[in-house]
Amino acid sequence: MDAPSRRPLVRTIARMLVTSACALTLYAVAPLDVRFGPATALALLGALAALGVLVGWQARAIVCSPSPWLRAVETLVTSLLLFLVVFASAYRLMDSDGPGHFSERLSKVDSMYFTVTVFSSVGFGDIVPVSTAARILATVQMLGDLVFLGVVGRVLLEAARRGAERRGRRR
Repeated sequence: MDAPSRRPLVRTIARMLVTSACALTLYAVAPLDVRFGPATALALLGALAALGVLVGWQARAIVCSPSPWLRAVETLVTSLLLFLVVFASAYRLMDSDGPGHFSERLSKVDSMYFTVTVFSSVGFGDIVPVSTAARILATVQMLGDLVFLGVVGRVLLEAARRGAERRGRRR
């Protein structure tokens, strides 16, 4: 691979690293110690809806991209990270409401760890949702995980395929 053909890959990796660093930094500094209530639940749903819009917008960009497969990977990584940050934030907000929601108190790191174990369905069992609300939220995440993997994966794969096909016709 010569230098000019490597540029899109290098740019994609750089964008993914910068986006990931920004998202994780915002998560780390966000004041996630307010009460978890109906407004918080609506904010969670709003964030997930915004993520859906972002994926749809990115799917259109993938089709028109000169490197549709790279753009699809970038979108998948970025949207997955944002999905995880949304749920980690929700778990942290729920725990900051007071003890009794989980088997132990959750820091931001613990919340992200729990989110990733639920997403990967590893479920080590060291952190467990105890309250009904926490169990509902974990169940919503599990269902969201399936939707994310199935629907988002399919949308991005189809967009990349169409983009590659479109690009092939233009040559």
